[in-house]
Amino acid sequence: MVQHEERPVPAVPERVRRGRGRRPAAEVRAGVLEAAGQLLFGEGIKAVTFDRVAATAGSSKMTLYKWWPSAGSLAAEAYFAHSQQVLEFPDTGDIRADLTHQLTSFVRLLTQEGGGPIIAELIGAAQTDPALAEAFSRNYSIPRRELAGQALERARERGQLRDDLDLGILVDQLWGACYQRLLIPDAPLDEAFAVALVNNALDGAGVHPGAQSR
Repeated sequence: MVQHEERPVPAVPERVRRGRGRRPAAEVRAGVLEAAGQLLFGEGIKAVTFDRVAATAGSSKMTLYKWWPSAGSLAAEAYFAHSQQVLEFPDTGDIRADLTHQLTSFVRLLTQEGGGPIIAELIGAAQTDPALAEAFSRNYSIPRRELAGQALERARERGQLRDDLDLGILVDQLWGACYQRLLIPDAPLDEAFAVALVNNALDGAGVHPGAQSR
């Protein structure tokens, strides 16, 4: 009788059980902001509640409460995250071209890409929601002003703007006029208006020396 050599049965490798673990905080935060942005641009600021954002993002409400003091402050940051890339400030060395590009991009965001009604709602809600007002300033309006001011300062250093020019007032003249037409729509807010704003600001309203007055 032939004896067969018994071969050891190969051990079945034990399946490594991977725990779900925790997602990195930056990833969770980005997901929450994306979910809030979808709700904000899809249905308006009233749709941005902690319940709905948490459900849409697959996160917990406790996480949202930890990062944002109110749903309004979350909505403000979501708006900034959505518009940040659209409103990048170019630096070509030509301040007229850079301002025209940036301001027309801003107007398109407000009038063609759904940003106008949202920012109007945010500004309105900020009047009674201190957390939203603080988030709007910290995440949106102050950074936008700083970018514009830096671009104008570079232009002044290149000799394209007067040394005595108040750059903050120039920012107010350009972007403030767009907000004026957005919130009080007595006149059209369009790209032609943005171009005219830049030309008026840079050329000035006074009569140039040697020019004939009409």
